[in-house]
This record gives sequence, structure tokens and C-alpha cells, in this order.
Amino acid sequence: MVMAPAAAQQQRRRDAEAELNLPPGFRFHPTDEELVAHYLCARAAGRRPPVSIIAEVDLYRFDPWDLPERALFGRREWYFFTPRDRKYPNGSRPNRAAGSGYWKATGADKPVEHGGRTVGVKKALVFYHGKPPRGVKTEWIMHEYRLADAGARARARKPGTGTLRVSGEHLAVSRRIFFLGFISSL
Repeated sequence: MVMAPAAAQQQRRRDAEAELNLPPGFRFHPTDEELVAHYLCARAAGRRPPVSIIAEVDLYRFDPWDLPERALFGRREWYFFTPRDRKYPNGSRPNRAAGSGYWKATGADKPVEHGGRTVGVKKALVFYHGKPPRGVKTEWIMHEYRLADAGARARARKPGTGTLRVSGEHLAVSRRIFFLGFISSL
């Protein structure tokens, strides 16, 4: 039996929810600290997260209204791991062009603390339909979480390798820095 893409996605979501064996009324609503400390840090270290509830999707290939069907869990907010794209190959500026528009940063970066130290950074972005600077603001919001020292780790990488040296331990990285995106629609 061949399912339509939307039906297949709905079935995948139901299967993921059933596999988690959660009680009725469960809501995945982690704090910023929990997202960074238990999901993003685990991902960066190559460990499995506590629960496989966050899908890996390249957010910048899609419009935000196409993303809910790619999520493993969620009704009005969705969580994704995504590679961080660069605007220029040797630069540090992120490329935030996506689908038929772009994500524009708004407000100041907020530190995410765990155990008394800053482990991550949270950035709010709004989706604009069209090309900058004439894009039209939409109601789609993304909260981007990245590790606090991701930039330092990228600079510490040995040229020509996919391995980083971090405080005496090796952390395997596949040339792409992942971050966690939280998407919601107002």
C-alpha cells in the first residue's frame, strides 16, 4: 500500500508517539536549559538524546509552513536539529535564506546556563517572505539554540580533519555545526 506524503508523515508521527509510550496529556515543553544541556550537547558529543523526539531537517531548504509535517512531535511548536549553513565558505556569517524568504534575527542573544555556567546561546528569528530588504514579515518565529563555544570549537578544528580537540577530549564533527531550531506560529 502506497500512502500520500501527508498520510505517511502523519503515520510516522503517530508511530513516534506510540514508540515513546507516553501517558495521555504528555506535552514536550522543555526549558532552554534542558534543550541545550540534554539534547544539543548530546547531539554535538555524538550521544543519543534521552528521547528520539527531535527530527533532523535542513530548515533552510523549506518555508516554515512546510516544516510541521516533517516534525516527529508537536502541534503548535516543533523542534528540529539542523546543520548551520555559512553565507561564505570561509566566513562565520550564517546563511539564513530559506524557501521563499529568509530568517531575520531579532533582539539580543540570550545566554543559556546549566550548572552555573553558560552552555548555550538562544537567538530569536522571524521569517520574512521575499528577498531582503523588502521582505514581508510573517508570524513564524524560530528560536535558534547553539552551543556557547561552537565558534571557538570551529576555529580550534585542525585543518583538513573532522575532529576537534576540546578540553582534552576529541569530539567528532562532520564539518557541519548543528544547532537546534524551535519553530512556532502565532
